[in-house]
Amino acid sequence: MAYGAVCPHQERYMFNDNERVAVFIDGANLYSASRTLGFDVDYKSLHAFFRNKAYIVRLFYYTAVLETEEYTPLKPLVDWLGYNGYTVVTKPAKEFTDSTGRRRVKGNMDIELAIDMLEMAPHVNHIVLFSGDGDFRRLIEAVQRKGVRVTVVSTIKTQPVLIADELRRQCDQFVDLADIMGEFTRRVVPPREHGPGRDMARDRAEGVSASGRTFTVETVGGPRATPDAPWRGVPDPETP
Repeated sequence: MAYGAVCPHQERYMFNDNERVAVFIDGANLYSASRTLGFDVDYKSLHAFFRNKAYIVRLFYYTAVLETEEYTPLKPLVDWLGYNGYTVVTKPAKEFTDSTGRRRVKGNMDIELAIDMLEMAPHVNHIVLFSGDGDFRRLIEAVQRKGVRVTVVSTIKTQPVLIADELRRQCDQFVDLADIMGEFTRRVVPPREHGPGRDMARDRAEGVSASGRTFTVETVGGPRATPDAPWRGVPDPETP
């Protein structure tokens, strides 16, 4: 299996001629990786990045959504993605209080993503997965047995690294998100800390699953997404 990153000037080699490609985006994982690297994802440019390089059969986006009466900027983002070339898969997130009295939000989309990828495998030659979750290693192995090439997009340029070593070893090609993020960066933001130094208020705002995976459930600020700027997943930090 291939075991190396693709440099920015080499991304054209990600795909072979005449490949049918499906892209699977673990929304929580991409959000966490992009914030750790210090950039906002421009989903319009991300869509164009793949459409310009390969024949994309489907571009899937997975996220859990906290269903409350309060505003969350994830909802208009999901709506925009659904109208602009993405196949969006969502399910309600579950909110609970842990033994320490801290608010937690659980919303794992691994099963939905795995089922869709296995169903899509007979119809494509190449699958691109945006995730560093080691739980997907067996899924990738199963897809490869069907003759499908698999590229994983995550990053090793953070501390700690955000991709599980077993996932990186299993895939046919690993692309470091840091090497291609310039293709779909909307703006640079302060990198988010991991570990004990993380801000607890930010954790509560973003939502932290029981497994430690995060996704946006912020309720501050007013609606911001528009057809021209739908990709902002959370309000600007300076917005009251």
